[in-house]
Amino acid sequence: MHLRAGLLPSLSIKALCDISGDASAHPQARTMANERLLARWGVITTGERRVLALHAPRPLWASIWKVRDQRILESFLQNPKLGHEPLQALIQAPLGAPQAEALTQSRWREIIPVAHQVLWAMDQTFRGPDCSLVLGHAAPWIKALPMEERLLASTRIAHPPLRKMTRAWALPETDPEG
Repeated sequence: MHLRAGLLPSLSIKALCDISGDASAHPQARTMANERLLARWGVITTGERRVLALHAPRPLWASIWKVRDQRILESFLQNPKLGHEPLQALIQAPLGAPQAEALTQSRWREIIPVAHQVLWAMDQTFRGPDCSLVLGHAAPWIKALPMEERLLASTRIAHPPLRKMTRAWALPETDPEG
């Protein structure tokens, strides 16, 4: 795709995303498309941000992940270029409630390494000064893990209530009458 540099500013967000992700595009055009997308990020509407999040190239992922809008984050988590390893790198403390909610609604909830990373980030967030999460945010992530993984996760958690909750769900249920 050959474009003159003067045309890049007038292109749509989707077209800029296409150029940014096109391996056959000139490297300078790809760089300029990324820069243009980053420059537009601060001035576009929420709807445009949702579209951009769905198609965003990797250089924008960190900026998108910091947004406190659950709808934008849910759209980002559906980005077909997003793999579990880059997502795990983004999931860091402090984890906000919009991020936790979006992750819970995503396809990533069933991926064991992602579940461990989310629980780790929640553990760090609970121990921090400005925690916007509640223990209930951790429940789907604990339940997504097999019993053995829950026990392993509980050994890595330092926040006492979260550790206790994870450990309680790691042990098999006992029948009080049996």
